[in-house]
Amino acid sequence: MNTKIFCDIAELDQIKKFNKKKIVKGFTTNPSLMRKAGAKDYKSYSKKILKICNNKPVSLEVFADEYREMKNQALQINTWGKNVYVKIPVVNSKNVFMGKIIKELNSENIKLNITAVYNAKQTSRILKSINKKSKVIISIFAGRAGDTGKDPVPEFKKSIIMAKKYKNVEILWASVREPYNYLQAKQLGCHIITIPPATIEKIENFGKSFDQLTIETVKAFLIDSKKAKFTI
Repeated sequence: MNTKIFCDIAELDQIKKFNKKKIVKGFTTNPSLMRKAGAKDYKSYSKKILKICNNKPVSLEVFADEYREMKNQALQINTWGKNVYVKIPVVNSKNVFMGKIIKELNSENIKLNITAVYNAKQTSRILKSINKKSKVIISIFAGRAGDTGKDPVPEFKKSIIMAKKYKNVEILWASVREPYNYLQAKQLGCHIITIPPATIEKIENFGKSFDQLTIETVKAFLIDSKKAKFTI
């Protein structure tokens, strides 16, 4: 499986850097990342991102919580670029399933990234809400699930099997915690994995032997002990 790497990012200078990398096939972001990057105006900042990444898919998220405003935001975001995927949460903050808005936007041929998904039951509900033509990404949050002691792998397996009936649907491994997650996503057959910049750079260095890693580790400890001027 050729799992595509998307970069999960918001800093404009970093986006310029990673947009030049062949390994990066698209971008995802969210309100939290954009706030951290210093964005003040959501629309203008998003358009700056799209100006840099005008030929790769970019997922931009709504931040409304009620149906009417969420749909209004989604329709506006969709007009910002042909490469835009509108990110819609699978439920709102009140745990109401967003099936109605997913179905309506999907029927209008708006590319969607359904986010904050954690289990195959949610995947099933999403698939029942869409057609088999308009493009949909389903983002399953592996790392956050693992942080709570839950194994996300069975949910990926079931979701990927269900999605096989839909040629327009891609399953995305989200909330990466370590470079090895990329290999896990490939083994499972995930279509996409979205990864922060520092982890992408580690993946580019895959292939070191255990002997190399041992020497590098020992040298690092030795250098730090000398810098600290430790004595016994």
